[in-house]
Amino acid sequence: MGTDRRRLARLAAEQTSVEEPEWERIAARFLYGAFEEELSARLEEKKIRNFPEKLEWLCREGLYGDYILEGYEREELSKAAEWIREERNGLFTYAGLELLLNRYVIRSRAGEILETPQEMYLGIALHLALREKKEERMGWVRRFYDVLSLQQATMATPTLSNARKPFHQLSSCFIDVVPDSLDGIYRSVDNFAKVSKFGGGMGLYFGKVRAAGSAIRGFDGAAGGVIRWVRLVNDTAVAVDQLGMRQGAAAVYLDAWHKDLPEFLQLRTNNGDDRMKAHDLFPAVCYPDRFWRMAEENLDQEWHLFCPHEILTVKGYALEDFYGEEWEKRYLDCVADRRLSRRTVVLKDLVRMILKSMAETGTPFVFNRDAVNRANPNGHQGMIYCSNLCTEIAQNMSPMELLEVRVEEGESPAVVTSVRPGDFVVCNLASLCLGNLPVEDEAAMEQVVTTVVRALDNVIDLNFYPLPYAKLTAKRYRGIGLGVSGYHHMLAKRGIRWESEEHLTFAGQVFETINYLAVKASSRLAEERGSYPCFPGSDWATGEYFRKRGYESERWQSLAAKVAETGMRNGYLMAVAPTSSTSILAGTTAGLDPVMKKFFLEEKKHSILPRVAPELSPSTFWYYKEAHHVDQSWSLRAAAVRQRHIDQAQSVNLYITNDYTMRQILNLLLLAWREGVKTLYYVRSRALEVEECESCSS
Repeated sequence: MGTDRRRLARLAAEQTSVEEPEWERIAARFLYGAFEEELSARLEEKKIRNFPEKLEWLCREGLYGDYILEGYEREELSKAAEWIREERNGLFTYAGLELLLNRYVIRSRAGEILETPQEMYLGIALHLALREKKEERMGWVRRFYDVLSLQQATMATPTLSNARKPFHQLSSCFIDVVPDSLDGIYRSVDNFAKVSKFGGGMGLYFGKVRAAGSAIRGFDGAAGGVIRWVRLVNDTAVAVDQLGMRQGAAAVYLDAWHKDLPEFLQLRTNNGDDRMKAHDLFPAVCYPDRFWRMAEENLDQEWHLFCPHEILTVKGYALEDFYGEEWEKRYLDCVADRRLSRRTVVLKDLVRMILKSMAETGTPFVFNRDAVNRANPNGHQGMIYCSNLCTEIAQNMSPMELLEVRVEEGESPAVVTSVRPGDFVVCNLASLCLGNLPVEDEAAMEQVVTTVVRALDNVIDLNFYPLPYAKLTAKRYRGIGLGVSGYHHMLAKRGIRWESEEHLTFAGQVFETINYLAVKASSRLAEERGSYPCFPGSDWATGEYFRKRGYESERWQSLAAKVAETGMRNGYLMAVAPTSSTSILAGTTAGLDPVMKKFFLEEKKHSILPRVAPELSPSTFWYYKEAHHVDQSWSLRAAAVRQRHIDQAQSVNLYITNDYTMRQILNLLLLAWREGVKTLYYVRSRALEVEECESCSS
C-alpha cells in the first residue's frame, strides 16, 4: 500500500503546473500517507507504542541524546507528546516534505526513518528548552514547538539536523584568522578540519599571511605566498567529507591591497596553471572605501599591493588592523615609503580581473570592510576582518597565539601546548519566515521574535562545540544571527512589486520592526540572565548603536535607555543567511532573493520535484518577477534600506545575464558600496537570450 501511495505522490507531483499549483500539496499528502504507513509497521515491529518509549529505544541505539531523558521526567515527555498537531503536516509542500524525510528526521543505521516531522520539531523544542527554569520549561517547549511546526520560523540546518542527537553541533558557520606562522597556519587548517567533520562551514581570513617572495627569518624570496596555503585548505575540504555525505566548505578572504591578490583572483577560473587553483573553495575580497572611490573617479589610476609581513617589519604596524580614515592615512604612508616593496597595477586591470572572475565563477564575494567596521557595535573590543562562508556574519575576530610548548616529565611524560584563543567566530542562525507571518501585526511578530531570540541564546549554552576556542568566543559575545526567509513571498502576497518605491518603504518598516523587537527581546533576556561580558563600552551601552542608525523616535529612545540600564544578552543580533534548504521546508522563498522561476520541475534520483512560487495564483503571479529579469539596482537599494536595521550583514546575490557588460557589473558593485551594503554573495550569471519577462507582459 505504501508503494502505491508513493507512486500516486509522484504522479500528483508531475501534474503540478502554473495553472494547477495545488497538485504539489496533494502530492505531499500522498507522500505523507505512504511514509506514515511504513513507519507504523516499523514501530509495531519494534513494539514502540508512544513517544517516551520511542525516545528510550532511540537512546539505547545511540541515535538520540541521553540528555533529553535525563533532563525531562517521563510525565513531561508524555505531556509534550499531547501537544503534537499532526494536521500541521498539511503545511508541507511535496518538495519540503521529501527534503525533510530525506535529510532531517532521525534514521536507523540501516537507513530506516524512525521519527515523524512533528516528533522532530518536538525533539528540537525539548532540546532548546532543556536549561530553562523548571517551572517555565514546558511552556517554552510548547512555544518553540509551535513556532517551528507552524513554519513561522526555521532554525538553521545544523540545529534542525543535530538538536536532540548525541553529537549536537548546532552552529552553521565559523570564522578564523589565519596567523602568519607555520604553527598558526597549520592550526587554522586543523581547526577547519574539525569544524568540517561536524558539518560546519568556515570563513578564513588570509590577510595576515606574508606574500610570495617575502622574507622568512631574513632570507628574501623564501615565502611561498598565500596561494600555497589556500590550496592546503582546499585539499582539507575535499578530504574531510563528513562521513562521505558532502565535502567541507570554506570561503577564503584576502585584502584588496595584498600582494598575492592577482593570483588569488584566479583561484577558480578555468584558465592558467592548475597548480595555482583551488576549485573547491570560495574566494572573497575585502575592499576599503578608497578602492571603490578610486574606481569611481578614474580607473586609470595606480593601485599598490603590499606584503603585510613587510609592512609590519618596516612600519611597526599591521595595516589590516585599521579601517576608515586611519587605514587610509597609513596606506598612503606605505605608498610613500620607498623602503617597502610593492606590486603596482593599473586599477582598470585589477577591476577587470575581479569582474571576469565574477562573471565566470560567481566569485569573489564582496566584503566592504569600512562599512562593516563603522557599524560594529563591539568595535571597542576588536576588528572585523572578514565574513563567513555565506557573507552574512560580521563579528569581532582575532588570531590565536602560541604561548609555549612545555614538556612535563615523569612516569607519564606529556607535551603541553598553550594557546591564547583569540576570537574564533561562531554563527548560530535562525530565520523568520516572512511569507508565513502577519508582519503588520506587531504583537504577533513580538511573540515570534521573542521566542526565536530566546531559542538562539539557548543554543549558545547547549551547543556541542567542535573546538574550545569557538566556545570561548561564543560565551564572550553571545552573538546570534536572526535572519529571514520568504522575503519575495511576503511582497508578492501583498501585491508589492519588486521594482517599486513601495517595496523599499515596506522593507524599511518590516526590518525596523524586527530589529526593534529583537533588541527588546535581548535586553529583556539580559535583565533575566545577565549581559554578555563585553557589553560595557559597547555601542549598545553608550547609545551609539541607536544614534548611528538614526533611531530618534520616542519608542527607540525609550528602548535605548532601557538597554543602557539592563544591558544586552547578545553582542550581535541580526544576520540574514541564504536559507536555501530551510526555505523549502517552510514552503517559502529563499532568503532575500527574488524567485529564480515561478515554476519548474526538478529531476532528482528518478523522481520529479515540482518547485512552485509560494501561494502562486492569478493575484500573485504578476508580482513574482524572476531573478534574472529584475533590475538589480532595485535589489541593491532594498539591501541598503534593510542594512540600516541589520547590525551584521546579509547574503545578497546579484543576477546577471549575457547581456551585462563589465561596466554594468562594476556599476552595481559601486552602487552597493555607495549605498552602504556591507557584503555581496554570488554574482549569479545566466547564459541565455533574455525573453520578454512574464511579469511585465501583462
